[in-house]
Amino acid sequence: MVRLSTGVILVGIVLLFVPVPPVATILGILVVLLGLALRFLRGS
Repeated sequence: MVRLSTGVILVGIVLLFVPVPPVATILGILVVLLGLALRFLRGS
């Protein structure tokens, strides 16, 4: 099963390629950072 943090990071990466530059890029970066934070906070 895919971990939540990995799923969040993947969603963020997908958002980086959505063709609505300002909104999708900012959301993509924030979602990737959230996924990385989840990964570090859970100690894995």
